[in-house]
Amino acid sequence: MQLPIADTPTVWRRIKDLLGQYRGPLALVVALQGMAAVAALAMPWLLGRLIDQVAQGTTLAYVNQIAIWLLIAVATQTVLTGISQRNAMILGETIFAQLREEFLTTITRLPLSTVEKARTGDLIARTTNDVDRVQWVIRFGIPQILVQIITVILTLGAAFLVSPLIAAALLVGIPVLIVASKHYLRQATPAYLRNAEAYSKLNGVFTESIEHVDTVDALSLGKRRRFHMDAALKNAWDTEAFTLRLRAVLFFWLGIAFILPPVAVIVWGSYLATHSIAGAAIGSVATISLYAVQIQGPIGELLFWLDESQVARASLSRILGINLVEPDRVTKDVAPADEHLVARGVRYSYVDGVEVLHGLDLDLRPGERLAIVGPSGAGKSTFGRMLAGIHPPTAGEVRIGGVNVVELPEHILRSEVALVTQEHHVFVGSIADNLRLAKADVSEAKMWEALDAVAARGWVRKLKEGLETEVGSGAHTLTPAQAQQLALARLVLLDPHTLVLDEATSLLDPRAARDLERSLSAVLADRTVVAIAHRLHTAHDADRVAVIEDGNIVEIGPHDELVALGGAYAKLWESWQQE
Repeated sequence: MQLPIADTPTVWRRIKDLLGQYRGPLALVVALQGMAAVAALAMPWLLGRLIDQVAQGTTLAYVNQIAIWLLIAVATQTVLTGISQRNAMILGETIFAQLREEFLTTITRLPLSTVEKARTGDLIARTTNDVDRVQWVIRFGIPQILVQIITVILTLGAAFLVSPLIAAALLVGIPVLIVASKHYLRQATPAYLRNAEAYSKLNGVFTESIEHVDTVDALSLGKRRRFHMDAALKNAWDTEAFTLRLRAVLFFWLGIAFILPPVAVIVWGSYLATHSIAGAAIGSVATISLYAVQIQGPIGELLFWLDESQVARASLSRILGINLVEPDRVTKDVAPADEHLVARGVRYSYVDGVEVLHGLDLDLRPGERLAIVGPSGAGKSTFGRMLAGIHPPTAGEVRIGGVNVVELPEHILRSEVALVTQEHHVFVGSIADNLRLAKADVSEAKMWEALDAVAARGWVRKLKEGLETEVGSGAHTLTPAQAQQLALARLVLLDPHTLVLDEATSLLDPRAARDLERSLSAVLADRTVVAIAHRLHTAHDADRVAVIEDGNIVEIGPHDELVALGGAYAKLWESWQQE
């Protein structure tokens, strides 16, 4: 699944809204830079006056006076530029902080079904590469663009005030700039979007290969994965090379556009001055020539940020595209009447036209322990996600207390039913911080009770700082079993009445898993539990067992009855006993 990308009008509207929220700071930056630019423009004007006076004959006192004014102009420009740059940087940081917070809020509210269907690299690239590109332009580009636009406008204005006829020569490079820029802009945004997409695919290929390296080795998929890596690298290289060629062509013509104005001013101005046309003087030629050289820096800076802004605009369109993700459900202000969970005619397709669940029916009695077993790929985990309200069924429904689970607001849904999978994640922070994700105001005593319930109290006690031990990336590393126990402790704190455990103890050794499940059995008393597992001792302890094969419930009933029946479950049980 490809996540959406915002179109150009949407991007520009968002940029306009962002800048509109900071009119005051923006006006201050513009005013400060305007004054700094005026101070900078005074220097060529003073030098032009000095040249004219020297040509006519002047005094040392006049020269000294001009030198003092030059020093004042330099000092004024330096101070005002420093203050302006500081305010511009603060403005850029503030805007980026708001954009970043909005983006993170949107990311964390994405439907889980969308996250699971999206390509691995796409979401990663948008939260890393794209954010980096946008933050670079917002923090440094927007301030510089404002500063340089003001400088260019004031410089041109000053040149025309000195001599409109001579200053007209400054415009000879504009046709070259317009043609080169239009050619570049026409191709830049699509090219940078292709480049960002190529890097997202590259991230996905490498991430998947590294995360599942054991599977790659076990199935001898190394050659195939290298083929995909090489293809992704080539695609990224080709898009990078294309954007590089675009920039090379642009900067070639920009170099020509930069050379033309100073040459034109000197040639044209000298002609006017030597023929005394329109009162042109050699000092005016010198002043405007200096302006022509002085304006090259701001124009060059503007064009540099023109290129960077195209990269950022492509990335921003991908970031804003997250806002365009359609919700996978429409919630209502409803609450379940009781804890009774019922599934009727549940069907689901990951790909249109290819069903993985074929009209499953299930009636769970409150407080019942149900084990779901079956071969890999039968649809057990998918059905578990339907029961937990993670994925809306493509047909049929799951109801709790008479209310469709996909109509429940998320905070209510998670207080009713929760899912713990075989996948686990340790968040950066203390163990206590990880536990508070389930319940922000939980007491330390309750944390220890939850850890005790999942047989984790012992190893947490042994840690140097106990609950305050930092874990996650760059801190204390938990074993896979400990990480799973931490996830299960969060589940205990969350305290929903219905729990779906999708092979939740699969990363523990059999003895530890057995001990953990016994502890959970005591803690989860009077709760409805759906346990999806490949270890059939879980099924033995359950009230009922459901066997799913090829997306259908082929058997359901107590363990002893199903074994006596001699069907699919009896075969699974016999095979597991032999192992």
